[in-house]
Amino acid sequence: MSRIGKFPIDLPANVEVELSAGEILVKGPLGTLKQALSSQVNVEKVANQLQIKVSNESHAANALSGTTRALLANMVHGVSKGYERKLMLVGVGYRAQAQGDKLNLTLGFSHPVVHQMPQGIKVETPTQTEILIKGIDKQVVGQVAADVRAYRRPEPYKGKGVRYSDEVVSLKETKKK
Repeated sequence: MSRIGKFPIDLPANVEVELSAGEILVKGPLGTLKQALSSQVNVEKVANQLQIKVSNESHAANALSGTTRALLANMVHGVSKGYERKLMLVGVGYRAQAQGDKLNLTLGFSHPVVHQMPQGIKVETPTQTEILIKGIDKQVVGQVAADVRAYRRPEPYKGKGVRYSDEVVSLKETKKK
């Protein structure tokens, strides 16, 4: 069995898990998440832990056990604490402004860029050059952050653009005559 799949998932006191045929529902103080389960993997709730077991000893079932365990651990973390990605705007005149479920970006184009947030995602702008994207689903939070970053990726000569707060942009040296 997968090394990751062997570890049980500890459930906090404020998180409830409902197991049904081929599906798992995780409820917490921040919301509810649902995930479909493969027939090759069985999930059992023992006391305050979730344990993942493989139904057969195939290579695919072994791989799915680790994937399922990681997905369920992310769901439990998401409904109890949530996820957050921080983006920084680097460049003269680059600004961001959150208005409800929309993010208005000024990124040096001739037009403003308006990004509509999906349901369950909240966006904040503590300053004009910082963007905080928050939600309970790790995959959706990461995808929204990647979509916002894709409007203007950091360029390699001056480093201008939208970047993750922990991203390091290595600058190239300009061409010499």
